[in-house]
Amino acid sequence: MSHTHECILCIVNAGFSDDVMDAAKSAGARGGTVLHARGTGAREAETFFGITVQEEKEIVMILVEAEIKADVLHTLYHAVGLNTPGQGIAFSLPVDEVVGIGSGTPEKS
Repeated sequence: MSHTHECILCIVNAGFSDDVMDAAKSAGARGGTVLHARGTGAREAETFFGITVQEEKEIVMILVEAEIKADVLHTLYHAVGLNTPGQGIAFSLPVDEVVGIGSGTPEKS
């Protein structure tokens, strides 16, 4: 099944969502949505005064045309990947239908 759009999700340390969007836009993305989150992995957990604190995260959701998905993911890897202060990971999911961009009518894959 061929999809016309993909949803890229990029999870980074708090404070790096602007870096994510700058990188994504440089690869052709038009915008995104930032969600605030916290990590649950044991590696991120720190204990202060007997209280476990999880590292704050930001999830950036970016809807892109399928043709530019690989370019956006590649750019995100270099800009905010695991070997950067953003400590980001990114992945994409296929999108079946899109409304609200372009003509305003659903696009079917």
